[in-house]
Amino acid sequence: MSASPAAQSTTAAVVGAMSAPSGYTLSANDQVAIEVFGEEDLRTNGRLNGEGNLSLPLLGSVHLGGLTLAQAASRITELYGRDYLVNPKVNITLVGYAKRRFTILGQINRPGSYEMPEGSPDGIDLLEAIAMAGGYTRIAAPERISVRRRGATGEDEILRVDAKRLARRGGESFQVRPGDTVTVAESLF
Repeated sequence: MSASPAAQSTTAAVVGAMSAPSGYTLSANDQVAIEVFGEEDLRTNGRLNGEGNLSLPLLGSVHLGGLTLAQAASRITELYGRDYLVNPKVNITLVGYAKRRFTILGQINRPGSYEMPEGSPDGIDLLEAIAMAGGYTRIAAPERISVRRRGATGEDEILRVDAKRLARRGGESFQVRPGDTVTVAESLF
């Protein structure tokens, strides 16, 4: 007894795929795999460009940035169904996240730019970020950390964080997001 064609299509698409968080929206440099059931020549695996577009067979450049995987599948289904295929079945899977980075400077053992760990596309805990950078130097002031973050309006905002207090409390955390610049101040003797 063989699996139905739809089940075979789903299984093939999941190979090498990542499980995206619920409601994850695609952004520039995310890598996706697209399959159209019964249309092997339309299979695509690629990265979204800087504007969030992906080049697809027959359709050319299609904007997928800002869409969830389900919305992206609906858009591609609609475009193929409009001019090329009757009732297309489109499956889209996330193959790789865009490289999302943060920078950590100041009184840290290994200052520099770091990549967000896989599976945490929206951010990591501040204390984890500090650990990735080798921890504090001897003269660091963990109670005086500033985080520069691009706000929704495009303006940079500076957030002040007391990591010493966060470490003591245990349950609280501060999320470092992609694009943030974390600066650990020097203690005043």
